[in-house]
Amino acid sequence: PTALVCTNAGRLVWQEELDVSFTETLALWQEHPGFTFHPINDLRAPIASGTYPTRGMVMVPASMNSIASVANGLSSNLLLRAADVCLKETRRLVLVPRESPLHSIHLENMLKLSRMGAVILTPEPAFYLKPKSVEDVVRFVVARIMVALNLDEELPENLQYGEDNGSNEWQN
Repeated sequence: PTALVCTNAGRLVWQEELDVSFTETLALWQEHPGFTFHPINDLRAPIASGTYPTRGMVMVPASMNSIASVANGLSSNLLLRAADVCLKETRRLVLVPRESPLHSIHLENMLKLSRMGAVILTPEPAFYLKPKSVEDVVRFVVARIMVALNLDEELPENLQYGEDNGSNEWQN
């Protein structure tokens, strides 16, 4: 099963970067069994409780505001509470920050989270694979997230650095 929580800022970024409204995308996803959307302020959602079993959580993109909140135990909305639950229950929490440059407070918050067991996964492109499109880069980052969540054992072979020095061809 997949549960989705999206901040108001996340909805704006969605529209700007994907040229499709969050509402339209959500309508398509809600047709799939096992998919649940929870409003950002629904602190009674199952994922707000440590007794609700999950395999982990990914926060992508993770704003520095959300990272700071999670690092300091502030859980004023469902997204932050679900992340807090993952930490306290020692479940995988993968944070994908997207801001740059970073200053020392950002780095200290990410270090604090890493020490608590969170995975900080920066969305770097694998240039050694010679991506041909933005979709190739996104596919690589998503594959890394799946491995970090322990949902996949390793990157697909075509996304691994090999003895051929990265001359792998992108496969769809």
